[in-house]
Amino acid sequence: MPVLVAVLGAVIGVSLGALGGGGSVLTVPALVYALGEPVGRATTASLVIVGITSLAGAVGHARAGRVRWGAGIAFGVAGVVTSFAGSWVNRMIDANALLLAFAGLLLLAATGMLRRLRGESGAVPHRDPLPEPAGGTGVAPDCRPGPVRGVAVRPRTAAPRIAGRPPVASRSALVRMAVAGLAVGFLTGLFGVGGGFVIVPALTLALGYTMPEAVGTSLLVIAINSAAALAARAGHESFQWGVIVPFTAAAIAGSLLGKRISDRISGDTLTRAFAVLLVLLAAYVAVRSISGLAS
Repeated sequence: MPVLVAVLGAVIGVSLGALGGGGSVLTVPALVYALGEPVGRATTASLVIVGITSLAGAVGHARAGRVRWGAGIAFGVAGVVTSFAGSWVNRMIDANALLLAFAGLLLLAATGMLRRLRGESGAVPHRDPLPEPAGGTGVAPDCRPGPVRGVAVRPRTAAPRIAGRPPVASRSALVRMAVAGLAVGFLTGLFGVGGGFVIVPALTLALGYTMPEAVGTSLLVIAINSAAALAARAGHESFQWGVIVPFTAAAIAGSLLGKRISDRISGDTLTRAFAVLLVLLAAYVAVRSISGLAS
């Protein structure tokens, strides 16, 4: 059992390191189906594992200047109340019904990842101006040919970014952020997942953050929401520290390996493969939960 716990933790840590917070959706199925944990205890353990692993990842991103503290704290605080609500629903709902809903969440996460890939593939040619020689050419740099590279077009809804300053959010963008924060908090409390597949697109589209900034900030949000959801469950669920501690340690170590993998393999390839895995896992969870409801 200890070896299996470590292996599962490492696998989930690799997915977290390579793909960001979205990898946390694997934690609950691993605890339920591979380790035999009851659903309620598994979602609680997932909050501890995902929360600590995300906090460790956020520290690394913060050192690299990729965490926007103001937005991350605001996003996380927005989800505190709904994380309590999600934790309450978690205690009230039938375990198999919860897993069936979780299968739907897995499909939603896979769809979101694939849609984001399609959005990023809509790049347009962009020419980098060649540096002006010391003597000058008499031709404006923008008029001279340069190497072509694909640059994704920032959506019109994204907040404008001024060089050297944080992005400026419009009122509508802030409203969308608040709604996303409330939704993520509820999902964290209900399912014990981080919700990175919702947070990252919200930060990139609503606030215009770069992907590294969005990933780093999302880990801070996940840590805040996980802590709030755990507070809501205090006294209601027991903690299996014999599973949680080695699982978390392996996940943190795996996240470091995942970061190296992401540096070597195309992000698009990783995301597509992970989305396919989520679809297959969703089908498995749905079949198991439906059979449980029918029995």
